[in-house]
Amino acid sequence: MTMSAAFLGIAASLLAGAMTGLGGLLVAVSGAPDARRQNLLIGFAAGVMIAAAFASLILPAFAQLRGGGASLVAAGISVGIALWLGAAAMAWLGVWTDTLAARSRFWPAAPDERRIALFVLAITLHNLPEGMAVGLSFMGGDPQLGWGTMIAIGLQNIPEGLAVAALLASLGWSRKRCAAAALATGLIEPLGAAFGVTIAGASAAILPWALGFAAGAMLFVVAAEIIPHTRRHMAHGSANPALLAGLTLMLVLDLSLS
Repeated sequence: MTMSAAFLGIAASLLAGAMTGLGGLLVAVSGAPDARRQNLLIGFAAGVMIAAAFASLILPAFAQLRGGGASLVAAGISVGIALWLGAAAMAWLGVWTDTLAARSRFWPAAPDERRIALFVLAITLHNLPEGMAVGLSFMGGDPQLGWGTMIAIGLQNIPEGLAVAALLASLGWSRKRCAAAALATGLIEPLGAAFGVTIAGASAAILPWALGFAAGAMLFVVAAEIIPHTRRHMAHGSANPALLAGLTLMLVLDLSLS
């Protein structure tokens, strides 16, 4: 492990994370969505999260465990435990949202606002292991692998930033605030990269667990919050086509660039 490789990995993760800002700019240009577009964008966000959870987090976690010598069963159990831990963490946070809303002026009190806050938190959380993946990809001595990982994660961050900005726009946020918030969710990736390259010499085994944990958190938010939200707003049109569109787009980006 060299300092130059570590620095390059952190810098590349910053570039990948900043791509969420491009998605935010799309919403900044088009403005806040009406009720029908809002439901479609929420469905799109759900599809993005489902695809990202499997293609960008679960499958890489399983592959890394297998590459490290774990058996098929052991790798499956390990990823499963990490998934449950991530889902449990988000469920615990959901249970305590009323307490957070009462005690903190930063946590929203309205149910729809809390759902969006959980979504943004889940997106932000999953960017940490993505940053780790970018940082660690430069540590193996193959810069081409590192830049390929950065490009793949950066491209998939664009629709994620769009989803975040669109949801915040539905709350009445200004265009600039939506774009800035979308960018901020991605700029956490260098923290994940820095953590990843720091522990690379000691224990790279933590990355698959972090990937699985983030996937569990994302899937819980989709299943418990986002999809039920779209079902309650069926009067504005079904969000199922948008969900499938988000799922398809992310799968194409993830699998074609992996």
